[in-house]
Amino acid sequence: MKAQTVKPTDKEMEILQILWKKSEVSVKEVHEELGGESANGYTTILKMMQIMHEKGLVTRQKNGKLHLYKAVTSPENTKTQLLDKMIHTVFQGSASQLVMSVLGNGKPSKQELKEIRNYLDQLEGGEK
Repeated sequence: MKAQTVKPTDKEMEILQILWKKSEVSVKEVHEELGGESANGYTTILKMMQIMHEKGLVTRQKNGKLHLYKAVTSPENTKTQLLDKMIHTVFQGSASQLVMSVLGNGKPSKQELKEIRNYLDQLEGGEK
């Protein structure tokens, strides 16, 4: 599928976040969610969503005079694709380097560390 090989731009990711939250939306709804004219022009958003449709990131369905857009992939699939690409290109294929970098850049909460430990235990088959 085409969308699986396309990396969304930052602005496209903002639009995808809205589509994931609301399912099907019009350009007007996306425009309003992004702050309206003061932040983004309507025609700019329209053009971006048309480009996203051409890239295969969204589908477009006509409903009367209105076009409704829907994300092609789920947030989980998109995150996985972007993360795989980042691990490969930035961290030379090393997931451990990515994790250490992320944990080193901020102070994880005790709850986050507990969730990470639980996840690691699951990956190791429950062994501690």
